[in-house]
Amino acid sequence: MTEELRPERRPNSPLFSSGPCAKRPGWSLENLENACLGRSHRSGEGKAKLKAVIDKHRSLLDIPEDYRIGIVPGSDTGAVEMALWSMLGARAVTMLAWESFGAGWATDVVKQLKLQNAEVVTAEYGDIPDLQSVDWKKDVVFTWNGTTSGARVPNGDWIDDDREGLAICDATSAVFAMELPWQKLDVVTWSWQKVLGGEAAHGMLVLSPRAVERLESYSPDWPLPKVFRMTKGGKLIEGIFKGETINTPSMLAVEDALDALGWAGSVGGGQGMIARTSANAKVIEDWVAKTNWIDYLASDPAVRSTTSVCLKITADWFVALTAEEQTAAAKKLVAILEQEGAALDIGSYRDAPAGLRIWAGATVEKSDLEALMPWLDWGYSELKTTLGINS
Repeated sequence: MTEELRPERRPNSPLFSSGPCAKRPGWSLENLENACLGRSHRSGEGKAKLKAVIDKHRSLLDIPEDYRIGIVPGSDTGAVEMALWSMLGARAVTMLAWESFGAGWATDVVKQLKLQNAEVVTAEYGDIPDLQSVDWKKDVVFTWNGTTSGARVPNGDWIDDDREGLAICDATSAVFAMELPWQKLDVVTWSWQKVLGGEAAHGMLVLSPRAVERLESYSPDWPLPKVFRMTKGGKLIEGIFKGETINTPSMLAVEDALDALGWAGSVGGGQGMIARTSANAKVIEDWVAKTNWIDYLASDPAVRSTTSVCLKITADWFVALTAEEQTAAAKKLVAILEQEGAALDIGSYRDAPAGLRIWAGATVEKSDLEALMPWLDWGYSELKTTLGINS
């Protein structure tokens, strides 16, 4: 047995889930005591809080003044779907997919919207497509960071400044953790539940002037549900981007978002959040470099995620297993760590190759990741003992 190797120190917080993600350090329900509860979200106080969420995002992330920022229903998924159903069809579109969510958007466009001029370009988990071959005469839909694959686009250099199509970016695991070139992006979506560690159900939608022009000049052939409609009489409904949400939001979740944004400001704003994330990712990087049984799912360092860090077990005995056996073994490792209270929810995504997925976003403390690494080694030794592996 591996009892003598058991680490002495556990993480203060074992919360390493990739969504919903860990709350900010020091979070408590008491932080939400000023929530606008029992009041209309259209009251003066309600609208002021919703507008504050928008304004704080603009300030912390340096979003251009001529970009609209809205709070929309359905978390990041709702925000992406609003963009796809409202804007696509005006020209040909390329769907870039290298993980589960990008594949989901491609399915919606091909099988639900049934666009005949849609091209789907894919890559395996841990890799990304050839970005230099993207045709910017088309609209392009992509995830900035593949939450389920641990692979991200390295930068925005591949996006044409003089593009004819729209750059539509699902950035839900990237915002507040990675540099985004706002001027190269026309639609950007994310949710509070990722890097901010906020609550789910509400999404953020950012539109460039080019995206607004598309909305005001193009009407799709299909009907749009109320929660997707951003125009009326051919003009943008500006209220959506001033805190007048399409449907009723949770004012408790809004208060939680304000709390998270306030904390983000206290650690240096967007740049401070990026620095915290990068430092967290470096802890895992250093451990992987000296560990002979694990490696990144994304082999190219330039495209490795710093938030949803996806790892694969590379030991010969594990590689020799069938896919089903690998999944079972990886789940056993996750269960061992959970039982010890060392890490919760770090299994790979259900559609991804068997392995581990560790969230390293800004709300995770570096010291907790440092405490986790020895537990991963111990858990692996315990797994081998449990399975009777001697190698």
